[in-house]
Amino acid sequence: MIVSLCMIAYNEAEAIEGLFSDISLQEYPHEKIEIVFVDSMSTDATFERMVAFRNTDYGFLDVKIVQCAKRNQAFSWNAALMTATGDVIIRVDAHARIPRNFISRNVYNLKQGENVVGGGRPNISSDVSPWKLTLLAAEDSLFGSSIASYRRPATEKEYMDSLFHAAYRREVIEAVGGFNENLGRTEDNEFHYRIRMAGYRLCCCPDIISYQHSRNTLKNMIRQKYSNGRWIGLTLSECPGCLSYFHFAPFIFVTMLLGLSGLAAAGQPLMLYMLLLVYSMFDVVNTVGCFTLKNVQPQFVMLPLIFPLLHVAYGVGTMIGLLQIPFWRHRIEHSHAKEHIEKVRRRVKQNTRK
Repeated sequence: MIVSLCMIAYNEAEAIEGLFSDISLQEYPHEKIEIVFVDSMSTDATFERMVAFRNTDYGFLDVKIVQCAKRNQAFSWNAALMTATGDVIIRVDAHARIPRNFISRNVYNLKQGENVVGGGRPNISSDVSPWKLTLLAAEDSLFGSSIASYRRPATEKEYMDSLFHAAYRREVIEAVGGFNENLGRTEDNEFHYRIRMAGYRLCCCPDIISYQHSRNTLKNMIRQKYSNGRWIGLTLSECPGCLSYFHFAPFIFVTMLLGLSGLAAAGQPLMLYMLLLVYSMFDVVNTVGCFTLKNVQPQFVMLPLIFPLLHVAYGVGTMIGLLQIPFWRHRIEHSHAKEHIEKVRRRVKQNTRK
């Protein structure tokens, strides 16, 4: 099988160095690997480092670099899909690290009869420090981040609604087309939803693993959660079927907090006290759970404050996204995102390697 390993990046010059090293060390035959890099017009040295990688002879079948004028993740991923010519297309994030057997294990599981495979994707931290390990603990916690099973190493083969670093047989992309360019942050949710609706299953395999760098500052983590929440709100009007009830838990919490605060201001604080008591119980229990980790740091005592900041940021983001739906729908109603999905489908069929 010829494999197209795809990565998109914008101003990721520092982050991609480790990933480039991992790619160069893949044990799968390099003459069967096509590398596709998409640079979204970075203003740092990202493009130059991509070129340096291409100019280094690692024995790959090909190394292609595409530059996109738009800083839209879906647009960039579509550019990668339309450039790739492999039998298998693997999507890897710029903030990722992959083991030497990453490609080979994906190919092995596809050969077992699967159409879309992936594995656990736990978080890691670069430039380890007590504070960064604390943020990593918050990100790894079910309470602080997500219940999505793919965020943790898989223990057995399981079929899921979504995967992070996934490998797709070319026929899957030919069937469903590319990413919806109206979406940001949630483009993979909608993409995988269409894959499931087309009758394919997404298999999370215990022998596949990759790693994602967590945000290294609380400010960036809060900004990320807010953006994630906002796109959940907007996506509700575009593809409600690709979202779950859990996506709206922070929104419900923030809504209840605001509503019960209003009741408290009117002289009826009991329900607010009950909400805060229940939340505090979960907050403390999950903080204690983080203290069972191996790399316990003194800064873990800040986790009871970090968790609510992340939840409120996400919930407020969803609230803003819901309020913006009418304006957003008006802006995208004349977009050609759906047509571009079909364009990607046609291009992928044309690019099939003979």
